[in-house]
Amino acid sequence: MALLETLVVVFAVAVVAALAVVVKTRLFPLREGEEPREDVAEYISMMVSVFYALVLGLCLVSVWDNRATADDRVQTEASALHQTYLLADALPAAQRQPVRDAARAYAAHVVEVEWPRMAEREPLGTEGWALLDRLRTAGELTGRATLSQQIAAQEVLAQLGYVDDARRGRETAAGESLSVVLWTGLIIGGVLTVAFMFLFGLERNTTHVILVMGLSGFIAFTVLLIYQLDAPFGATLGVAPDPFTRYFPL
Repeated sequence: MALLETLVVVFAVAVVAALAVVVKTRLFPLREGEEPREDVAEYISMMVSVFYALVLGLCLVSVWDNRATADDRVQTEASALHQTYLLADALPAAQRQPVRDAARAYAAHVVEVEWPRMAEREPLGTEGWALLDRLRTAGELTGRATLSQQIAAQEVLAQLGYVDDARRGRETAAGESLSVVLWTGLIIGGVLTVAFMFLFGLERNTTHVILVMGLSGFIAFTVLLIYQLDAPFGATLGVAPDPFTRYFPL
């Protein structure tokens, strides 16, 4: 709906501008012998290029920031989970192995189940949260414990809080994508930028052919780069599950 409304507004503005040009040429036609001014066309072409560069920069910064945030969340989640695994050594003997097993099960689920889902932008489901609850339950003291064991149990809960927050951030980052409005601006702006090269002062020589090829190729490369970065957990430029596999080899 937002895309449709945006296209309607853009089309309406374009129509108003076209009508303004028609009215101007009818009410104030060129005098006899007066040449049309090419600098107006050059100015329009320059402004389109400038605005398109701004849109490209905005989109690139947006997708890069989302990917960087996703990477930070993954690092934090894996590190806190590993700290929980290590803290199991300070817990009562009966709880050490259950905490380790629960931490490994959670890491394996994230890597083997959730990562492919995030790459395809599918819902992660509730299995991961259930495993995290299992880990939290395994780390809670159920009987008498020494002071050091109580401190370790409190630290386990604190680390699991970091895991919880980082997991929520990871889920959010996996579901975010570039606005459809911005994608529309990228495509339309790219077409207009290249099209103006054909409309104004383009000659059939080697220099102009190379310039058109270079500009078109660079725009295509930038748009494809944005497309790949728009999938923060994609196969090409997405965040890999290396922090989890480094701490918990599968």
